[in-house]
Amino acid sequence: MANYFFDTSALAKHYRVEQGTTEVERILAEPVSVHYIARLAVVELQSVFALKVRTQEITLSDLQQVQKLIATDFAARRFPVVRMLQSHFYEAERLLIKHAPTKALRTLDSLQLAVALSLSGQGKLDYFVCADDKLCKVAGDEGLSVINP
Repeated sequence: MANYFFDTSALAKHYRVEQGTTEVERILAEPVSVHYIARLAVVELQSVFALKVRTQEITLSDLQQVQKLIATDFAARRFPVVRMLQSHFYEAERLLIKHAPTKALRTLDSLQLAVALSLSGQGKLDYFVCADDKLCKVAGDEGLSVINP
């Protein structure tokens, strides 16, 4: 049994076929594995797919279909959602101070990583799953085992 934390960049691949979707689906199909996400991912997914409509990668109809799939998964509690705590914001700030000047770490990515590091500190994380090369680098530098689908 493995415990995974999915950053939004990787989780989005579950809802739209693109490069990396096969690997994401393989991980999600692993029996007896846990796939954590931060509460932030619920909001970020909406933004990710709205951007795809604005850039004409998908249609408004596609967006509505994706939103239904997301709602279904969350209603079924498919992904344990880790709530955001004040400690995550403190950790995100530490990460930004340490990494942002040299590695282009962004605010929301620092919050995602803070949640993953918290899970790791509790012994609840084996892999950080992320499709953002810059964030993967910082996660690895922070000691996480990274999967970039």
